[in-house]
Amino acid sequence: MNSLMVALLQILPEKTLEQNRQKGFTYCKKAKEMGADIALFPEMWSVGYSIPEDVNELKASAVSADSVFVNSFGELARELQMAIGITFLEEYEPLPRNTLCLFDRFGERKLVYAKVHTCDFGEECRLTPGDDFYVTELDTAQGNVKIGAMICYDREFPESARILMLKGAEIILVPNACPMEINRLSQLRARAYENMVGIATVNYPYGQPDCNGHSSAFDGIAYRPKDFGSRDTLVIEAGEREGIYMADFPLEEIREYRSREVHGNAYRHPKKYKQLLSEEIQEPFIREDYRR
Repeated sequence: MNSLMVALLQILPEKTLEQNRQKGFTYCKKAKEMGADIALFPEMWSVGYSIPEDVNELKASAVSADSVFVNSFGELARELQMAIGITFLEEYEPLPRNTLCLFDRFGERKLVYAKVHTCDFGEECRLTPGDDFYVTELDTAQGNVKIGAMICYDREFPESARILMLKGAEIILVPNACPMEINRLSQLRARAYENMVGIATVNYPYGQPDCNGHSSAFDGIAYRPKDFGSRDTLVIEAGEREGIYMADFPLEEIREYRSREVHGNAYRHPKKYKQLLSEEIQEPFIREDYRR
């Protein structure tokens, strides 16, 4: 498997669920024409990352993981012979979840991930957090690849990408909905570097409130034997405009790099990290709105 092509669908949402479904179909078909192995949507595409303050309205706008909206993208994945990562506000109790469902090219549901690190200091306090991170082996036309997922704010916790790496992830998919600037891009660059994984992040373009495009991908390959010094792991960084941005991951090179370099799980000392399991929080980090 020489490479993996991930289509970052940096597109603006429409006003209704059905309009988002139709626009999503259009862009998935375009992504297939461009040679994508995976098409990835920005965060909570079903509602265009809208979280109403009224809880009844919020619940009414959610769809189940087995809904017509979600399953239609599985059917499309089978039709196009291309994996699709569709995002949605998931119907869930006691409150909806921020969720990604990944279908393989045969239309099989391979991974359902709900955002673990909800932004409880903001409107995501009205969502139910997920409780784990998952990795799946994805059968693509180019060969098999191990895929993990995290969503937006998850990126700000090194543990998110770390546990995905420990579970075998080679590529991490990251739907997003926030302003992407140097610090957030640096977080993604760091997660790719320290875990020797590829990371594909798709954001909404300029025009969506509190978003500015700059979808990105990093391959995690910091050093090449034939080159002197380190290299930038950036594969692609989009501008602000709506469009499809193709991230070409050199998967065989990533695998060879992981087999010889010093990061990831090569030289860790887990027995010395016991403090990481402590749930105690001390000043200056105590927050009244924090939900365990």
